[in-house]
Amino acid sequence: MVRRYELRDREAVRKIVFDCAFMGEPGSIFFDGEKTLTDSLTLYFTDYEPQSSFVCEIEGRVVGCLTGAKDKAMSERVIQEKIVFNLFREALASGVLFKSKNLALFGAMFLSMLKGEFILADFSKEYPATMHINISKKFRSKGIGSSLMSSYLKYLKQEGVLGLHLATMSDEAGQFFSAQGFELLHVGKRSYFKHILHKNIPLYIYGKKL
Repeated sequence: MVRRYELRDREAVRKIVFDCAFMGEPGSIFFDGEKTLTDSLTLYFTDYEPQSSFVCEIEGRVVGCLTGAKDKAMSERVIQEKIVFNLFREALASGVLFKSKNLALFGAMFLSMLKGEFILADFSKEYPATMHINISKKFRSKGIGSSLMSSYLKYLKQEGVLGLHLATMSDEAGQFFSAQGFELLHVGKRSYFKHILHKNIPLYIYGKKL
């Protein structure tokens, strides 16, 4: 059953997102600090715009989620103004910032920034909304992603949203979005996981007009 996200789903959604944070694998592969990483990936969607998220429930268990925002630019402003500072303060106080795995990631991201890898075209005018889909590993390839997407697209149309765009570093996910009628808008690269994967990985941005 696909339904709207509810407050009672919060912990299940957080767990699923963390377990899928590294291109479908657990975030612990690249970051040491589950709460900090999960907060950074979910707080906006669960606490500031919960009405734009959906979950898939099987036999009373949430096994997949789609976290969305009708206006990505606005969501980024809220994150910067209301979330980032508190996250930084908590991570500093807990010592998360100084863990060796995290320092390696921060250094790699800084080099990535110097290379211009974070400079992207602004797609928010034509494709203002955004979303992330995460599904528990044993429930993938069962049509859950398509069902979540269908519910979200219907919701966006009802809200009068003109389009949406999203980013992925997964070829498999890219194939899924193409099958859902998304257009490939941009291909770039990310080097900040090279210390883990020993190679650069692609960044794909897809968009769909509604």
